[in-house]
Amino acid sequence: MRNKFIYIVFAFITISMLILSCQSAQEIEQARYYINGKEVYEIHCQNCHGSKGEGLALLIPPLTDTAYISRNTSQLAPIIKFGMKGEIIINGQVYDGDMPAETHLSSIEIAYIINYIGNSFGNNIGFYSQEQVEEDLKNFQTQ
Repeated sequence: MRNKFIYIVFAFITISMLILSCQSAQEIEQARYYINGKEVYEIHCQNCHGSKGEGLALLIPPLTDTAYISRNTSQLAPIIKFGMKGEIIINGQVYDGDMPAETHLSSIEIAYIINYIGNSFGNNIGFYSQEQVEEDLKNFQTQ
């Protein structure tokens, strides 16, 4: 009788853990984008923006300004793909350097980067799809 009770409790705990550990397809996709984004960021962005998104003194802006990232999410793909010239204000600080274009990056790689920087360094924009990146790039080119 006691063994039967122990087996029932064990089975209940196991089933509960399995149910609670299940993730939706979008959560799995977002995790995949984030992990791949970290890798692509380390290769193409980290040298300038830092391992913690801290930037480089007054030369290269940090990626820790959650307000700028969340307000300008649709501009991130064009900035990554085509670079940026001119002033930008981040955390109240003016930066006036040029960001080089990363024209060799594919839209999926850009989506990975946006998911990583958009959900790291204090930012929380949620999932950003490859389709959104392609739309942002298309809208930028038609301006």
